[in-house]
This record gives sequence, C-alpha cells and structure tokens, in this order.
Amino acid sequence: MSLERHLRIAAAGFAGGLAIGLVVWSTQVQRSRRELFSRSPMRRYAALGFLAGRPGAETARLLRDYVNWETRPALRRRGQHLLRRMHAHLD
Repeated sequence: MSLERHLRIAAAGFAGGLAIGLVVWSTQVQRSRRELFSRSPMRRYAALGFLAGRPGAETARLLRDYVNWETRPALRRRGQHLLRRMHAHLD
C-alpha cells in the first residue's frame, strides 16, 4: 500500500474515533443528568462525581437545582461543595 493510502485510512480512523467519542460523551452527560435526580442515593452520588469533572455554566445551574431538591444532608453538602467549585471556576 502507498503512503497516501495509509494516511487516508489513519485520518478516517481518527475521524471515526472522534465521532464515536462524542456520541459516548453526550450519552454519559445525559445519563448523569437523569441519575442526579434518581431515587437511588448511590446513583446520585455517582452522578455528582461525573459532573465534578465537567465545570461550566450549565453544570452549575443543574447543581443549583439539585442542591435545592436533595434531602440527604451528605449528598446536599457534596452538591454545595461542587457548586462552589463551579462558581469559582466560572469567575
């Protein structure tokens, strides 16, 4: 095979991997938003951990709603802590 063909195959593989990664990331974000308000405290805790790595204005709005909704003190404190970190990141 020629070098040009190898480069085209590599570029197609890269583009395909990038597209698949974006779809998986989008699915994870949507799942985390749903799980944040789950009946299961463990799922809510896991969703908080996922959102902790995604600072942004939308995440801050979501966390604000969550903190107002959450009834368990430990999870509410975790949400408040993450919300403060999001505000510090956005400032």
